[in-house]
Amino acid sequence: MQQEDIWNTEAAQDYDTPGTGMFAPEVLGPTVDRLAELAGTGAALEFAVGTGRVAVPLAARGVPVTGIELSRPMVERLRTKADETTIPVIIGDMATTTAPGAYTLVYLVFNTISNLLTQAEQVACFRNAARHLAPGGRFVVELWVPELRRLPPGQKATVWRSEPGYIGLDTYDVLNQRIVSHHFRFGDTGQARLARSPHRYVWPAELDLMGRLAGLELETRHADWSGTEFTAESGSHVSVYRVPPVTDGADRA
Repeated sequence: MQQEDIWNTEAAQDYDTPGTGMFAPEVLGPTVDRLAELAGTGAALEFAVGTGRVAVPLAARGVPVTGIELSRPMVERLRTKADETTIPVIIGDMATTTAPGAYTLVYLVFNTISNLLTQAEQVACFRNAARHLAPGGRFVVELWVPELRRLPPGQKATVWRSEPGYIGLDTYDVLNQRIVSHHFRFGDTGQARLARSPHRYVWPAELDLMGRLAGLELETRHADWSGTEFTAESGSHVSVYRVPPVTDGADRA
């Protein structure tokens, strides 16, 4: 499965769920608040900007936002909400594509770094973020914590959500740190519609090493956008990496 095939016209049409799910005010509000705080008076770059779930309200807060996005159908959906002047978008992948200018904030939300299926690509993503950052700038990653403790011994799959009309399960390849998420949606006819997406899961400590390889240092890690403490029981995290301050010659000596 290629990312271009997954994020097709049908996926773009189904992606937006105004007022519910990841578009719910209690989810989106704290995300935009925190990103606006981190951007300050500077500009922001969103990797995998998608349909503008975060970029549109962040731009409405007065933060200049540029996006990088691989899927043209997702960008077409974004264009129904904001024009090229309001949110410029460069078509390409987040590991290698560059945008003009320097930014105080680069951000990557809702587990999207896991769409890069190799460690090398994920490291390249960190390095791509670092090359866009102004001195003191920050790279923010929102990601789930791998749920291997829920995987029964000898089993390769877990059901992570079951509700009326929907079942979500993940199949694991623990040797290669890969999962495939399977989304089963049931209508009134009894017919099921299946969508699948591959991911490479990443441990927080592995992310920190990727940051160091890119010349970034971990500044903060919380369990959510509201600043809840990150613990061993947290199911996800928001990690903020920063370009370290430049020291003078005396400090280096």
